[in-house]
Amino acid sequence: MDPIQKKLKSGQTKALRDKASGGKATSDMDHGYLDGQLLIAMPVMEDERFARSVIYICAHSAEGAMGIIVNRPAGSIDFPGLLKQLSIIGKSEQITLPHDAETMKVLKGGPVETGRGFVLHSSDFFIQNATLPIDDGISLTATLDILKAIARGAGPRHAILALGYAGWAPGQLENEIQENGWLHCSADSDLIFGQDIEEKYDRALRKIGIDPGMLSNEAGHA
Repeated sequence: MDPIQKKLKSGQTKALRDKASGGKATSDMDHGYLDGQLLIAMPVMEDERFARSVIYICAHSAEGAMGIIVNRPAGSIDFPGLLKQLSIIGKSEQITLPHDAETMKVLKGGPVETGRGFVLHSSDFFIQNATLPIDDGISLTATLDILKAIARGAGPRHAILALGYAGWAPGQLENEIQENGWLHCSADSDLIFGQDIEEKYDRALRKIGIDPGMLSNEAGHA
């Protein structure tokens, strides 16, 4: 079972459990989980796959975690070109793409399943049994149907397409945070969907009151 389907299933189970307990919901954050939060790599991050990365956490539980890097462009790949590769549109149809599709960002979402697309998007779009609601206003969908919807102008208002995702085994992310590999902060739509990809890392640090220059200097002299 892939991480999205696993999360969808666990969410359905949680809803049934909450209903059985009289409708009192429990938050993942009550257990220290970071669903819907942003991870910010520390400047001393040695793993080049995650250096200066900002990651939106889509699922985090005792079974592990998965997230999407939101500040790493996928090189020369653009969304219209990807739609043509997947035969969602023909070459002649590119000029008729809506503006949101033409300008949609394609990112390197992480080192796992890099040949698969994950669309992180605003919650005004939903596909039954395929869309994972994560936090207020943010959802994740990983089917071709959402790409087709975006191509015809019927997709979500805000979206980014990520190739691959970041994944952690049970307890791995917690250990990395304890070893000062990551900071974390609340997410916001602009940090996730903003066009200024190169600025997201510094902006995320400033969001939690850290001057990027000072942090880098301190890390370098630790």
